[in-house]
Amino acid sequence: MDGIIAVWKPAGWTSHDVVAKVRRIVRMKRIGHAGTLDPMVTGVLPLCLGRSTRVVEYLQERPKAYEAVIQLGIATDTEDLTGTVLEEQSDIKVTQEQVLQVLQSFVGEIDQVPPMYSAVKVDGKRLYELAREGKTVERKSRKVTIHQIDLLSCDLESDRPRFSFSVICSKGTYIRTLCVDIGRALGVPAAMAELIRTMSGGITREQCVTLEELEELQAAGRLEERMLPAEIAIEHLARVQADAPVTEMALRGQKIPYNRITDSFDSSSLVRLYGENDAFIGIYKADDEALALKPVKVFS
Repeated sequence: MDGIIAVWKPAGWTSHDVVAKVRRIVRMKRIGHAGTLDPMVTGVLPLCLGRSTRVVEYLQERPKAYEAVIQLGIATDTEDLTGTVLEEQSDIKVTQEQVLQVLQSFVGEIDQVPPMYSAVKVDGKRLYELAREGKTVERKSRKVTIHQIDLLSCDLESDRPRFSFSVICSKGTYIRTLCVDIGRALGVPAAMAELIRTMSGGITREQCVTLEELEELQAAGRLEERMLPAEIAIEHLARVQADAPVTEMALRGQKIPYNRITDSFDSSSLVRLYGENDAFIGIYKADDEALALKPVKVFS
């Protein structure tokens, strides 16, 4: 069984919990997920089965989308509402116009400092391990990209003002930290109250199944109906079509001379190669010295 199953991760489960559950349902060990979600977070969790685990890295590289709720007037050590409160502020006066202006100021490439409660390693130890020991260490900022951010709703008149927004961002973006930084730009402490991942690697919530649905599909022998093909992870790459002789060369692991390719492609990017009957063969990259495409990963 090869392909991608998009699971809608429930709250209270770790990504590892979901993988373990799906392994038991489908009775196979070779399963990998594309992007960890914190236990409190719900949303799209793509699972790659069998040979499709070879595209996990490509799924992880693609943008992700979230819907988040920011709670103003509170700061915690985890940057969300599950942590210990470090600061509280009342009588907050923030307008919707200010929120809109600040949100748009984050569009583009920004610097983020990873939170202490994260899996980033410093000197061989994960930050959350140090945080649980009561330690705080200096973290280097990293570049991430906010492709789009939009205000969804506002409740700024209550004693506990909050608002929600949607965001499309690059891999490595911590939405908890984004919430804290947005609050800082508004001049108030802030923490992430809720988070839903609505898209990961081009896979949306409409393509997801719940764990309960997955069990029912497996019991009915219909699981493959909801499996996505591995190449969905690389659909953003240029497509190159091969004729029968070129397909034979590819399946033997040989390089494909440029003069045997009729489709145009950018030699600085990877391409996906398809053979007869639109069968996905694999991922290739240009070798300008050899004037040929050489295999990176062959699937067929």
